[in-house]
Amino acid sequence: MTGTAETIDLYDRAIDRLVRFHPDVMTLAGELTADDSPAPMASALAAYLNLTSTDSDDLAAARASWETLSQTDRNEREQAHAAAIGAWLSGDWSGAASLLDALLLQFPTDVLALMIGHQLDFFLGDAQNLRDRPLRSLRELPPDDPHAAFVRGMAAFGLEESGHYGQALDTGLAAVTANADDVWAIHAVVHTFEMQGLVDEGIRFLASDATRWETGNMFTAHNWWHLALYQLEAGDPQRSLDIYDTEIHNADSAGVPIEMLDASALLWRLFLDGVDTGDRFPLLAQAWAPKLAGESWYSFNDLHGVIAFAGADRRDDVHDVIETRQRWLEGGHEANATNVRMTAEIGLPACRAVLAFIEDRHHDVIQLLMPIRRNFHHFGGSHAQRDALQRTLLESALRSGRYELARALVSERLGLRESSVYGWSQRARAVRGLGDDAAAAAAEQRATAVRARFAP
Repeated sequence: MTGTAETIDLYDRAIDRLVRFHPDVMTLAGELTADDSPAPMASALAAYLNLTSTDSDDLAAARASWETLSQTDRNEREQAHAAAIGAWLSGDWSGAASLLDALLLQFPTDVLALMIGHQLDFFLGDAQNLRDRPLRSLRELPPDDPHAAFVRGMAAFGLEESGHYGQALDTGLAAVTANADDVWAIHAVVHTFEMQGLVDEGIRFLASDATRWETGNMFTAHNWWHLALYQLEAGDPQRSLDIYDTEIHNADSAGVPIEMLDASALLWRLFLDGVDTGDRFPLLAQAWAPKLAGESWYSFNDLHGVIAFAGADRRDDVHDVIETRQRWLEGGHEANATNVRMTAEIGLPACRAVLAFIEDRHHDVIQLLMPIRRNFHHFGGSHAQRDALQRTLLESALRSGRYELARALVSERLGLRESSVYGWSQRARAVRGLGDDAAAAAAEQRATAVRARFAP
């Protein structure tokens, strides 16, 4: 990279903080860009930090850093970063991911390109490249590289999202053993337990002394969200609400989309289960409101803002978001191609389904979600995050008397997660609706037995 020995050392420290999701990366990035003519990679880092927030409020700062980068003498690698950032700023998220793929072919040990590309794969719901991108680089890193284990943690998440649960668990645990503060690897392990319904293992893992994730990092809220999901599955919704209040969203929260996504997703699950969430939805909707006021930047955020509005019974706001996004699509926005595709294919139908759900139009929910449920990943997020939509579909099938459909949807879930309290409970509702009281009683007994296993 271009820069003095002092600048390069400071950049290396920033990257080390970045892979740990440590907030010091923001301070170090500020120091790197404090000069009138910062090193090119300093401007690239600053731009990426603003882009990965997925917050349209941060686009101006990202663009300013990119413009500085574009006006600086750069080497080949730095020019490749400038191209990727420019594509992302234009709304071509997929193009940015591809440009970082190309960069990594030539420079496979560029940890910044790797981590940002990995985040883009996550935002795009590209499970295959979530897996393959870090695996390609991992092979080229020397075993004693200080960040090799963090790359292994990235690979673990990609393996999990691709369904390689055994390999994901082994890889993730190895990464955590190497760095107990590798919160991304911790989250990969937690996702692996989640996808297999191993709630008790997940709770024990997060509570163990082998992990350090509870405070002091920019990924804290998300891992607390996972613990809250475990507690909900274990039959303790009050503990989930306690976690929500203390760790996920409260008066001191930063009000950033990445954390508010988790807040919406947790409250919606509780709402679907009939749990009283008090005044939490109105407060969350108030935080989301300014984020949805302008043009759409990332459809995944739009949906979770709509969920907050729906839970708060702010129906006019839900209608407004849907109508605004529809007009935005009809107006033609070729410069924001990725989000146009996401919004048209998944985002708008999902928002309309949430509206239909709170209006008790459950047949409409089914009509909206069934055709796209195999493609929810096309607008980003993880399996665990997108499960809120799968649960909405199942709940509407039950509430509309579509018990055969509900039974089939539950069977899919139990086929992957035999130890799911939620799955057995919903099966009991479905088969009882079909008149099979004996099967319903058996399912309820299984749910009770599994819940007892999860009890502390």
